[in-house]
Amino acid sequence: MSMRSKERHARLLEALNAGEIDIDDLARRFEVSASTVRRDLQQLSKINAVRRTYGGAILTGHAIETTFEQRLAVDGDAKQAIARAAIELIEDGDTLILDAGSTVAAFSRLLLQRRLRIITNNLALLPFLAKAPAIELVVLGGALRSTSMSTMGPLANEALRRLSATRAIMSADGVVGGRGLCEADLEQVALKSLMMQQAKELIVLADASKLGRAEQLAWAPLPPRWTLVTDAGASEQQRQRLADAGARVIVAQGCVAA
Repeated sequence: MSMRSKERHARLLEALNAGEIDIDDLARRFEVSASTVRRDLQQLSKINAVRRTYGGAILTGHAIETTFEQRLAVDGDAKQAIARAAIELIEDGDTLILDAGSTVAAFSRLLLQRRLRIITNNLALLPFLAKAPAIELVVLGGALRSTSMSTMGPLANEALRRLSATRAIMSADGVVGGRGLCEADLEQVALKSLMMQQAKELIVLADASKLGRAEQLAWAPLPPRWTLVTDAGASEQQRQRLADAGARVIVAQGCVAA
């Protein structure tokens, strides 16, 4: 499957989550033919992500979690802008906890010349962080979660309890002020909650589409004070709501998520 198809599949799932079900409307939105949308929906139905209906499709159950590769393909420019803004918050000598996620991966690629200690469960980061000359890398063991290419579970939690960090750099499927970070399952949020506890400062990287999004079933509550780095697509209302919930909101300039 091409990267273009992966991005379109991820955006189709997001559109269906938002209640869009008409094939012609989806075709106009993605600037493709109706037959291309039908073919995409047929492929998604084969993996039980959607159920076809007359004229469109609906999700099969709760929100579908896209794969790591699909998330990498979506809003790449916004992820890069957020990463560049977040890197300004990091100091040489920091100990960072990096969780799973495509925006965290984009951020991590900017760290290669820095002097840092990094603790992570994000296996997708290892091929390039392992080559960085001044980075001390600690990898949390545990059960593999293939959709995010990360480790989780009791082994990861127990290792993390023995460590501490300057800053935790995290992402999520959704960020809701006064409620927390939204994820697909309880093991994910158990590890995220522990990451927050073991770090002096929390920095959340999330584009505007994640703000206020509450489509998954599990939640990791946020601390009283934390930092959000988002893109310029975040509305003033979204920013204010999160600021009221304790966030220092930093808006990355130069790109708006589509």
